[in-house]
Amino acid sequence: MTRTPHTLRKPAARLALLASALALAACQQLPSQPAAPVNPEGASGTRAPGAGHAAQRFAVAAANPLATEAGYRILQAGGSAVDAAIAVQMVLTLVEPQSSGIGGGAFLMHFDGQRTQAFDGRETAPAAATDKLFLQPDGKPMPFMAGVVGGRSVGTPGVLRMLHLAHQQHGRLPWARLFEPAIALAEAGFAVSPRLHTLLKAETALKQDPTAAAYFYDAKGEPWPVGHVLKNPELAQVLRAVAQQGPDVFYRGAVAQAVVDKVRGHASNPGLLALADLQAYQPVVREPLCHDHAAPQRSLRICGFPPPSSGAIAIGQILGMLAQRPGATAPLVNGLPSADWLHDYTEAARLAFADRAQYLADPAFVAPPAGSWHSLLAPDYLRQRAALIGATSMKTATPGQPQGQKVSYAPMPDQPEYGTSHISIVDAQGKAVAMTTTIEAGFGARLMVKGFLLNNELTDFSFAPTDASGKPIANRVEPGKRPRSSMSPTLVFDKASGQLLGTLGSPGGALIIHYTAKTLWGQWHWGLNAQQAINLPNFGSLNGPTLLEQQRFPAATVDALKARGHEVREMDMTSGLQAIERQLERQGRGWFGGADPRREGVVMGD
Repeated sequence: MTRTPHTLRKPAARLALLASALALAACQQLPSQPAAPVNPEGASGTRAPGAGHAAQRFAVAAANPLATEAGYRILQAGGSAVDAAIAVQMVLTLVEPQSSGIGGGAFLMHFDGQRTQAFDGRETAPAAATDKLFLQPDGKPMPFMAGVVGGRSVGTPGVLRMLHLAHQQHGRLPWARLFEPAIALAEAGFAVSPRLHTLLKAETALKQDPTAAAYFYDAKGEPWPVGHVLKNPELAQVLRAVAQQGPDVFYRGAVAQAVVDKVRGHASNPGLLALADLQAYQPVVREPLCHDHAAPQRSLRICGFPPPSSGAIAIGQILGMLAQRPGATAPLVNGLPSADWLHDYTEAARLAFADRAQYLADPAFVAPPAGSWHSLLAPDYLRQRAALIGATSMKTATPGQPQGQKVSYAPMPDQPEYGTSHISIVDAQGKAVAMTTTIEAGFGARLMVKGFLLNNELTDFSFAPTDASGKPIANRVEPGKRPRSSMSPTLVFDKASGQLLGTLGSPGGALIIHYTAKTLWGQWHWGLNAQQAINLPNFGSLNGPTLLEQQRFPAATVDALKARGHEVREMDMTSGLQAIERQLERQGRGWFGGADPRREGVVMGD
């Protein structure tokens, strides 16, 4: 397999190039297709694809140049991958508030050179919540956005306690040092980016919150223009307190009380979050969910996040089924996936998403089929599932039964899932982080407290607790439960040696699974470098229509898929992939990173 060589660019030059590219992107927004069945965090234009970034010792890729620079400075100062991730997350809270922040949660995959861990900072449902949380008085599920906006959807934020636990185990610099970049930016101000401006302009519900309206919009109700210097002294005060006193200052006292008051005091859609929920929150360290994957020239060990994430299982199923198809070795045609390959991929996706809807939920509440989540990745089971892929599209797949497992839950109905942010880091000691972080929908619950936004993560639960016959849905609301997620932070290893080969992930709601799978396949089957794999057009299926990134595929491909029975929807598919890979052609020396041109991400490293 040939790996494309890379060139090193200086961080300052990259930031300058990015600034001009982002300004251009603000004028290049593409229209959405209203008929699309999903609408993750909105598009804000696509900049010209970069060439990626090569580095010798360490690298960091994040969704905003200011956040990437914060992580880069921490790595320069001798910080660990976890140290850099904390600095990046704090800056993202400020500069990319629509996607993630201290009011939300995250999944962090970490490799320390010997062991891989999965740190779960997912939000939890309040102790007072019941499976009727999103039901109307008539017993029917409320409209989705009616559940999103307001206090009802807010889960207990988990990211700060999770990051603190990871830092206790793997930090090298003092905790307080990691907050300095975000505090400085919050006090001095940062320039509103084209993406933030575009999303604010399209947003309507955020203005209903007076605190958010006063911060994000001018006196006329217009979003601050691109380049406007936005200061956030309230967030700086919170971050300084957390830096000096640790995360308990967030989960107890004045900050926690302000969060609870905002949630429970919402005028039209109050929530159930209580001080006791914040005080009791604890992150969980889980065993990663790993599977083997045979690629040309190399056998891989791919490790992702276990339930309550559905990402690693769905990706493993898709890649496993696809590898058994006759066209698995098909090359790109004029730089694009062929219609035949896309048929096989989207059929495998339908089968994986059928299983996802049937089985996946918080493992503290739901037992895995056949006693193990690995039953869904067993080679014999995937061979049986792959055999269901025929010459024409199945349109909608049904769930399988691993080892003949009797199904005890009803499949979860389709429901929107929204945005997130992803961070990939490798430090100078070879330790790595893949972290996907979220407040769920763009701007979360549209509630601002002390300079940060609150999540609407509870809408990742099924609004309907049962099916029509009364059979329970695995991912229904229950007190203390973590909602199912699609976040897919991923670490890739050489199976034979155990050597770390890469870290990657993406935002994008349920489509995260496809964005990550696409990049993995592009890197390890089509011989693309990380940036080239990210640049490939997006595609997938959520067990419904075949989704293609608009204006990226020729008409002949669309027509060929339709001829095979596919209902094709072309739409914006705004991934935000970040990936860092080992440069194998240099005998394991150095790293190469890519960032998605569909958002504002950038890679830096030395």
